Order: sequence, then structure tokens, then C-alpha cells
Amino acid sequence: MATFHPSVEGAQHGAKSLADFLDYAKKSGAVGAQPSNYMLQDGKKFKSAKEIKDTFEKRGMSLDGVSTHCAFWVHTTAWTGSPTIRPFIPAEVAKKSPAEIEKWAEDYTLRALDLCAELGVKIVPMFWGAAFGWEVASGYPWGFWKGGDYDLVEEGKERFVKKTAKLRAHANKLGIYLAHEIHPGTAAMCADDFNLLVSICDGDKCLAVNADPSHCWEGESWETRFLKVASRVYACHVKNFVIRQDLPLRKLESNWQKRAMQFVDIPSGDLNMTRYVELLIHIGYPQRYSSVMGRKTAPLIVEAESAYRDLDATSANGIQFVRDHLCFPLAAGSFEDGMGA
Repeated sequence: MATFHPSVEGAQHGAKSLADFLDYAKKSGAVGAQPSNYMLQDGKKFKSAKEIKDTFEKRGMSLDGVSTHCAFWVHTTAWTGSPTIRPFIPAEVAKKSPAEIEKWAEDYTLRALDLCAELGVKIVPMFWGAAFGWEVASGYPWGFWKGGDYDLVEEGKERFVKKTAKLRAHANKLGIYLAHEIHPGTAAMCADDFNLLVSICDGDKCLAVNADPSHCWEGESWETRFLKVASRVYACHVKNFVIRQDLPLRKLESNWQKRAMQFVDIPSGDLNMTRYVELLIHIGYPQRYSSVMGRKTAPLIVEAESAYRDLDATSANGIQFVRDHLCFPLAAGSFEDGMGA
């Protein structure tokens, strides 16, 4: 019996309309898709749930989730005043104060969650922003040292709990899981960080994980990370990278071809994707997703990127690799069961 189906994330394909994205995904071999929240917009409003469902149904594809990473990240990062949030918000909103931008992002994400609930999407991949501040996000000790009148870590804990309370309450009311992608520059950059968020939020049920092995490149292996948060993995991405030797991982260089860590096509990267999918099975991801979403199979959602290969070609190659190599039938029992029969 099949456990997985090939799917694809839409954020990297934001230049396409929802219909164009689905046409591309289907042609590439995907069975389902995870569009970004931007693809679901109609001007300042969202498309109706009926229009979105019809667009999927006409192509015979499943709606596997809605990528809301950027909206959530803006909400939890706006307080820092960082200009890096501007690409993800309307130009007129970007001119507002940090507090006003945060309020706009909160309202936007609440509406996005309402739409997801109407669409039957109960697992929402996203990531929380820099709630602890950029000093702590740097990973260097001065962010952790306490001063006579400050403690950035404790302040960050309080800030995260308060700033996310309304969003978490709404998610719980709708039965939605907010699947944080453990990622550099977010509120949880490793498994221990994520478990800390769960702890300070008193074990909030809606705090889930979107597994992505391509962000495990600074000491914590993907196996270590996802075993530590195993029971909270409700979503996943399939993505690969390479580490170029003898180059600094942290470097003031925006050209991906010159960086030490590079995202690459899924078949040729440093990570063994088959072992990663086996881990997802081991920690119960497919059963968890299928149970919550009421589906027979869980998506393996391709998010392939490359510094050299065309984006559409990279994603299509990834979708086909997932379809042909990672959507394998599960063993019904031990391979030793028939020995000596």
C-alpha cells in the first residue's frame, strides 16, 4: 500500500498564478501541491475557498497545505524593525511602524488560518520569526550573556508567548497545527529551541514541526533533530544541499554560487533522501498527517532549489525523483518473517 505521494511547495514559484503553478506541478509528475498564501490572494483579499478548491479539482490534484512561512515570520520579526520583512508585505504596509506592521501581519495570518480551515487544511507549514532578537539569532555568546538590566533569552521567551498567543488560540480553535520549520534566523533554530517554545507555551498542542533536512548544516544532524521533536512532526519538505569544504559557513556573500552551503537538486546532494524518508516513517509522520487531514497518503513536498540549475527544471527533477524513488510501499512485517518457512 502506498504511504506517500509526490507534492511540491509553491513559495519558490511565486511568479506563477495558482492555476499556472498547478499546471506546472501536474505536468512535472506531482499528485498534490502546497501553494503559498500569496498564490491564494485576489488583490488585498483571498480567493474564495470554492474557487481554490475548484482550481485543484479541475486538475485532479490534492491541496496538501498552504505555505504561510513569510506571513508568520513577518509577524514575529516586525518588532525588531528589520527591513528584511519588506519583501513579504505590501509597500504601503512597509511604511508603517513596527507595531502597525505586526498588527497587520497578525490580522493577515488570522484570515489565512480561517481560509485554511474552510479549505479543510489542518496542517499549516510556517516558521516563527526572530522573537528572541537578532543578537540571540546570531548564535554567538553575547546574545546569551545577562546584563545588569537585561536578559535577552528570558525577554524573548516572554515575548514569544505573548506575541503568538492570539494566533495559537485561533489555530487551536480551528483544529489547526502550526508546523514550524526549524530554520536559521527564526524563533527555533534547532530541536532544543523548538522544545523550549513548547515548554514555555505549556505544551500547546498546535505547536508542530515541518521537517526539512536541508537546514541541518551547522552541527545538528537531521536524524538527531527530528528524533528530538518526533511526536510533533506533522509536515515535511524534501530538499537537499551540499557543503563545500574549506569555506566559511557564515560569510557576507549573497551569491549562492560562492557560498559554502548550497541548496542543490535532490538526487545529487550530501543528504541521503531515502534514509530521511525512512526516518519520517519511523517517527510516524505519514500516519499523523493522514489522520489529521483525512487522507490515504501523506505528501512528500519537494522544495528543490539550485544555484546553477533553472528553478522549474530543479523542482520538476525533484518531483520525479520523489515519485520514482521515495514513494515506496511499506514493509508489512519483518524481512525475517518468512525465513525457515
